[in-house]
Amino acid sequence: MPELAEVEYYRKQWNTGLGQPVTRVELHDQTRVFRDVDAHGISAALRDQPFSGSWARGKQMLFQFGRKAWVGVHLGMTGKLRSEALKFRPDKHDHLVIFLRTVALVFQDARQFGRVRFDVGSEPPEWWRKIPAPPHEQTFTKKMMAAFLARHQRLPIKATLLLQTGFAGIGNWMADEILWQARIAPHRKTGNLQPDELDRLWRSARSVCRKAMGAIASDFGDPPRGWLFHERWSRKGVCPKHRTPLKCATIGGRTTAWCPQCQK
Repeated sequence: MPELAEVEYYRKQWNTGLGQPVTRVELHDQTRVFRDVDAHGISAALRDQPFSGSWARGKQMLFQFGRKAWVGVHLGMTGKLRSEALKFRPDKHDHLVIFLRTVALVFQDARQFGRVRFDVGSEPPEWWRKIPAPPHEQTFTKKMMAAFLARHQRLPIKATLLLQTGFAGIGNWMADEILWQARIAPHRKTGNLQPDELDRLWRSARSVCRKAMGAIASDFGDPPRGWLFHERWSRKGVCPKHRTPLKCATIGGRTTAWCPQCQK
């Protein structure tokens, strides 16, 4: 599933159309990506409206058309955004296509775990305003993180990092990377972490997210060399620091990799 930096990359793919008016909208209104949304209402509301803004926060994206129309996108497992030339013809997995004056904005999702939202109002929708600050933002403070962890003391720390209500944008590989760089075992109970471990966790979360944004969000490049990321996908993966074989288990419902020497 796309995480914080990948979501930012995909958001930028639609920016080629900023400032252009919508000429028409094509969509597959019966697909699951439009659950709880009047798909035809989207077409009517966007017609002739200029594409006026785009934002990403955590795993969510928000696009503004005109002054009051808001389209939200969650990519789910397989969703992607891209722009195409006007001669482009949508295929069966292109569930939302917004045609502008010179480009077409496409939301593709083969497995339909993603979601399209639509709101009308003078302010961004409430669901968007409720998304907490992601770890790379200045407002993600150590105090805020500690307060959130205190509410989930019985969970393994890996499972806690995956909660979007506290660590917006963090997914499976980023959680593993954060814990490895913080030298914290993923199965440790959140409530058992010591003050020095909380400090390392906060610093690691901010560092991993900021560096991932720099490496991935611009051109979908790989994270820096020497990260766990490059080893965790392999069954024979080893710790980048001292080549100890990694351990794997399911924690918080997700496949988890860690180094038993670094993360005791």
